[in-house]
Amino acid sequence: MVNKTDTGLLRNHIQQFIALNDEEWSLLATHLSEKTIQKNDFFAEDGKTAKLVGFLLEGSLRQFYIKNQEERTTYFYFENHLVSSYFSCITGKPSALNIQALADTRMLVFNYDHLRQLFKISHKWETFARLVAEYLALGLEDRMVGLLTLSPEERYEQLLSSNKQKIIQRIPQQYIANYLGITPVSLSRIRNRFLKK
Repeated sequence: MVNKTDTGLLRNHIQQFIALNDEEWSLLATHLSEKTIQKNDFFAEDGKTAKLVGFLLEGSLRQFYIKNQEERTTYFYFENHLVSSYFSCITGKPSALNIQALADTRMLVFNYDHLRQLFKISHKWETFARLVAEYLALGLEDRMVGLLTLSPEERYEQLLSSNKQKIIQRIPQQYIANYLGITPVSLSRIRNRFLKK
């Protein structure tokens, strides 16, 4: 049985995108289940087709790609975030990314195929999917522009001044360095320069 408090958190999150009445909400709510992921286990894996969308209740996750045996971190997920290998869910193709738990993690999950069915019977859910896609596109563009146009020091400064303080507070330094596209030694030097300012 899924906890009503947990489903309420998900409903509140979704209602940042669309307003739902009880009947519209129940179309998804009846298909929710709880999933726990132990630290270092995976929610999505490179080469495996993803089917689930999660809503993070407790814990943290890291999204990364592997290229030439090197990990490249692109995103972190914390409480009250939707999480999925969306490209894999949408296309039915194997995921190109990994999403790994950095701590013991608890989430609500639903099958993307069920959400796709809702598009056919509810304009509200179709609108939700479009708005989430727009939100993701904006985030990807912002991330890409930062990596291509900012120096490592500027990227670190942007991280410090952003609304992403949980990254600074809860993520190990080696993963922050990887996320910024620098080595842990370079991150340590940049941090020391900032502390002296």
